[in-house]
Amino acid sequence: MQHDDPIREQAAQWAVRTGDPGFADWDAFTDWLEQDPAHAEAYDRVAAAVADAADAERDVVLPANDAGPAARPLVRRWIPTAVAAVLLIVVTFGLWWGQGGVQTYETAPGETRLIALEDGSTIDLAADSRIALDPDKPRLAKLEHGRALFTIVHDEGDPFVLDVGADRVVDAGTVFEVRLGAEELAVGVSEGLVIFNPAGQNVRVQPGQLLESPLGSKNVTMHDIPLEQVGEWREGRITFERASIAELAAELTSMSGVTFRAAPASGRNEVSGSVLIDPIRADPASLGPLLGVSVRKAGDGWLIEAR
Repeated sequence: MQHDDPIREQAAQWAVRTGDPGFADWDAFTDWLEQDPAHAEAYDRVAAAVADAADAERDVVLPANDAGPAARPLVRRWIPTAVAAVLLIVVTFGLWWGQGGVQTYETAPGETRLIALEDGSTIDLAADSRIALDPDKPRLAKLEHGRALFTIVHDEGDPFVLDVGADRVVDAGTVFEVRLGAEELAVGVSEGLVIFNPAGQNVRVQPGQLLESPLGSKNVTMHDIPLEQVGEWREGRITFERASIAELAAELTSMSGVTFRAAPASGRNEVSGSVLIDPIRADPASLGPLLGVSVRKAGDGWLIEAR
């Protein structure tokens, strides 16, 4: 499921602005509403939430039959609650403001999201992933969990920098993918060039190459991969090469939204293969013949066991 968060975020911003007694830019607001029917729908939902918050607060701070001038200053007390309601809605859709104005975007298992940057670059955020961006440093990002595909407008004088844990990836090209797992970092490139830890290992990753590095280690390994495998999850496919069943279960859970677990005695067994997510989501047991494993229902999820 692809988020339409930009519309919802814009709606939240307009709801806050139009709720200000001093707001006067009604022409711009009308133009925004008329650009897309989805704008009015999103605004109505946000405005309704704000109105509910306002009514609730007004019931608390005003006597039921008090409509006189003396009550007017108290009416303003609903505004922080209404704004909080708007912010809560924005948080629900995957964006919040952290310390220092940092924006953090997060997806749930089974969801993906496209983030458009001001310079025309884009970040495709995979399922069950989180990334932090700083509006004051638009060429810097931090992947905190999961994976993302970066399509970057290259600027030799101001390269795009991605921090991943203690490591750093610097763009010297255009399209690359980074995956931060529980035990390992992986960087794949389909176009251009990236540099892994310029101040450390200083490894150049070229198109058709995959770099893997255990977390907390300076060791790196390089593999050749098909170009189309970089970011293939956007088309609903994921490929495993000698992945443990525990890694397979975690990845499938993130990408499909269906809970998979590795059988205790099979967690370190390795599997290789390529699977489509939608068929697995519809029929989790179909994973078995594809990868040569046993898959059975267990509690609220599915158990994967080596044959």
